[in-house]
Amino acid sequence: MLFEHDLSRCFSDAIGESGIDRSAFEPVLAQTADSLAELREVRQKAGLPLLELPAARDDLIQPAAVAERLRRSSDQVILLGTGGSSLGGQTLAALAESPFGPRHGRPKLHFLDNIDPVTFEALLAQLDLSRTGFLVVSKSGGTAETLMQFLTLYPEVERRLGRSGAAERFAVITEPHANPLRRIAQRRGIEILDHDPGVGGRYSALSLVGLLPAMIAGLDTVAIRQGAADVLQRALTDDPAESQPAMGAAMNVALLWQKSLRTTVVMPYIDALASFGLWFRQLWAESLGKDGTGSTPIRAMGTVDQHSQLQLYLAGPQDKFYTLIMCPQAGKGPRVAPALAEDQALAYLAGRSMGDLLEAEQRATLETLAANGRPVRAINLPRLDERAMGALMMHFMLETIIAADLLGVNPFDQPAVEEGKRLAREHLAEMAGRG
Repeated sequence: MLFEHDLSRCFSDAIGESGIDRSAFEPVLAQTADSLAELREVRQKAGLPLLELPAARDDLIQPAAVAERLRRSSDQVILLGTGGSSLGGQTLAALAESPFGPRHGRPKLHFLDNIDPVTFEALLAQLDLSRTGFLVVSKSGGTAETLMQFLTLYPEVERRLGRSGAAERFAVITEPHANPLRRIAQRRGIEILDHDPGVGGRYSALSLVGLLPAMIAGLDTVAIRQGAADVLQRALTDDPAESQPAMGAAMNVALLWQKSLRTTVVMPYIDALASFGLWFRQLWAESLGKDGTGSTPIRAMGTVDQHSQLQLYLAGPQDKFYTLIMCPQAGKGPRVAPALAEDQALAYLAGRSMGDLLEAEQRATLETLAANGRPVRAINLPRLDERAMGALMMHFMLETIIAADLLGVNPFDQPAVEEGKRLAREHLAEMAGRG
């Protein structure tokens, strides 16, 4: 097992009346049998490309060549994209990069997923464009934010390096049909990688959208997919009680229906999973928030949010379901020299490692939430590596799809988002008319 999925602290026999009675949980779990059967059938018919990705290998050949080109020629690589075009890559790259820099011999990755002009200009002012690579990602090829980034940046690169030199600095990922981004890239000789039209942006982390940045960062992308394959194989069982994604989906929905818990908090205790919380937030919100249903995802971070959110979690409204993601930490990191902890008030730190404190705090938060009647599950990772990350991502994608089926919504569309995009284009047109 790449991780342990422990739901025991969500039941009333563990936390009291705020938990779910097992007799009430079982009917909800039983409903997931239809979802699992449908997923098995779709997988057998190759009807959902997401489920084909874990076993795929041939599609990694071109991205590997692009990653090597950008790695050899770049000190920095900038990914231009937003939402699902960016968050999967950010989440995976965080395994290799710390906030203080990349692995030795690898370029620093920057993910420009917003269009704040101050941030954009500040970064570009620091870059040597002759040693900077650019990866432009838009599934549709018409994402306004990504096109704005690209169309304002490319001319400066071409001005400095010429058309052929600029083409070498860029790669584009977009769907294999005519669209604005693809046409621009073709006219300028920029290499294009095809985004599978059947894989939605927020489900694309295991596609080249997430794996190309991971390759640039120096990660083993085959191991990422193997971890996803391990979870997928175990999840699509005949028995929902043996499927961890089905169990997780059923618990989320049972707590929503029976306890009106409309908020789900995901709280990793590992810095490398900070972006994972943001990736999950989009996945859950955009997939389930339809037709007046769904629950609101919150990304928290341990131990930081013990000092900013835990008061609310413990003594505020009982409207939240908690997921803590933890790794063994005892004995890791630097230790406090006993001589420096001579003050009696610091005796508990004497000789202890930083990992000892983190281990104690993550366990204490888990136990305190449960003791206060807050439904909380624990995801325990023996270690966080490429296989474990692939497994986590596949688990949460399947959990989201199964939860959507229980709620009766389509997990793959986002009609409300499309309305906002339409209005933004109209406002731009109005500005042009006034200008």
